[in-house]
Amino acid sequence: MTGSDFDAAVEQYHQAVNAIVTGDASPQKQVWSGQSDVTLANPFGPPIRGWSEVERVIGRAASHLRGGEPNRFERISGHVGTDMAYIVEIERTRVKVGQSDELSPVSLRVTTIFRLEEGQWKVVHRHADPITSPQPVESIIDQ
Repeated sequence: MTGSDFDAAVEQYHQAVNAIVTGDASPQKQVWSGQSDVTLANPFGPPIRGWSEVERVIGRAASHLRGGEPNRFERISGHVGTDMAYIVEIERTRVKVGQSDELSPVSLRVTTIFRLEEGQWKVVHRHADPITSPQPVESIIDQ
């Protein structure tokens, strides 16, 4: 595997993320591993494990979004090893959320981990949250 193979996998992943903001979760099935150890921590709920749960939650997330513009992906860091890789990015878009007909700005801090499976890079973990600017220390207190 070469760096260009990983770059192509990240491009496919980015396209799948862009589909989510239009309400289409189906491209995610191409980029995620189908294994039982995959995990997802998205802004809509607690972390979940296993492909069936990840697929369900991705579908639910997409059902709350529509009319989104393509994301701008700002790479913070990343590394490619022999069978694991990660990227840390800020994703920025404008999207209609819930019942709103207004495009709203959405920025997410995202860490994505990939694993090489049968010659293809697959997503095995995604953590996304809206913390993209400094927060007061009290923000960690449970409400």
